[in-house]
Amino acid sequence: MSFVIWLTGVSGAGKTTLAKALSEKLRKMDLNVEVLDGDGIRSKLYPDLGYSKEEREMHNRVVVEMANLLAKNGVITIVSIISPFKSTREFARKEIGNFVEVYLKCSIEELIRRDPKGLYAKAMKGEMEGLTGYDGVYEEPDNPDLVLETDKLSVEEEVDILINYLGEKNFL
Repeated sequence: MSFVIWLTGVSGAGKTTLAKALSEKLRKMDLNVEVLDGDGIRSKLYPDLGYSKEEREMHNRVVVEMANLLAKNGVITIVSIISPFKSTREFARKEIGNFVEVYLKCSIEELIRRDPKGLYAKAMKGEMEGLTGYDGVYEEPDNPDLVLETDKLSVEEEVDILINYLGEKNFL
C-alpha cells in the first residue's frame, strides 16, 4: 500500500532531517520511497515565487498533486513542507486519501538555537518579516495523526515512533 506522510512545522523544526532519516529507514525495508521537499521544489520549479498567502497555497497545491501522483503509482511519499494553513493540509488529506499528517513541534528557543538557514537571526534583527512561526502565520494542526516534539526527541526516536505508528495503522 502506498501513502503520503506529510511533515509540517515551522522553519527549523526538523522536517527535512526527519524526511531523510525516515526515507533511509524505509528503503532499508525494501520499500519504494520518495521525498518531496518544499524548499527544493520551490527553488527548482519557480524560484521567483513569493511568500504571500496565495503564493504559499499555490506552492502547496503543486506539492499535493505531486505527492498524490506518486502515491497513486505505488510510491510511499514523504512530504517535508511548512504548509502553514490548516485549510491547505485539510485539502491535502482530502485529495490524497492515504495520508498521515505529522506535526513537528519545537520550542521557539530551540528553533532560534538551531536556525539552520539563519532566518531567525534575520527576523530578530528586523532584516526579514513574516517568518512562519516567528512573526508570520503558522496555524498549528488541530488533529494531526502524530505530534513529534523535536526539541525533546532524537531523530532516531522520531523515526522509530513514526515507523511504529505506521505499523499500528496498517500502513506498513
